[in-house]
Amino acid sequence: MMDRHATLTELQAGLAEAGASPADNGTVQMIVCRPDTNERLVVERAELDLVVGLIGDNWQTRGSRHTEDGRANPEAQITIMNSRIAQVIAQDRERWQWAGDQLFVDLDLSAENLPPGQRLAIGTAVLEVSAAPHNGCDKFTARFGSDATRFVNSAEGRQARRRGINTRIIQPGMISVGDVVSKIDVASDDSVTEGVTADSAVALT
Repeated sequence: MMDRHATLTELQAGLAEAGASPADNGTVQMIVCRPDTNERLVVERAELDLVVGLIGDNWQTRGSRHTEDGRANPEAQITIMNSRIAQVIAQDRERWQWAGDQLFVDLDLSAENLPPGQRLAIGTAVLEVSAAPHNGCDKFTARFGSDATRFVNSAEGRQARRRGINTRIIQPGMISVGDVVSKIDVASDDSVTEGVTADSAVALT
């Protein structure tokens, strides 16, 4: 898909030039729907559903090799990548979509800033950061090169979550490009209830 991939030296230089994303109140830069394998649809708005994930996306029907029964992993309903990192790696905004994530946001996704359990409000939806790591895979290597995979999978890259994060939907709703992505203090916020009910939990497993 690319004639030339960025080298590790170029990636490190690009990272320095990109600067730091905000720790809170970031913005949605791109929304990607994946109707089928190797298919991408960049959209301005999307609906997030407790059971099927992003409406029109293949998360549920594709399943997962990381679950015992091969069904979709409820802890990875929505995957998110930092937009600045995506630009450094892809070198072209048009190529962000091939990273494989549904959301690209300008927000610090590091483990320090977004520990597992942290909730994020986007539009009228709420997501919760999962503990499951999101690492570079063979497809990522094929699309962006082995140096890009080393860049995201290094100890420093994992801590910064350069490859991104896995999340699950806590509250369904609509999201749009340009929406603010804000952290929710779960301990003091009573407006968001647990979205996965006994009935929906069966559908998610």
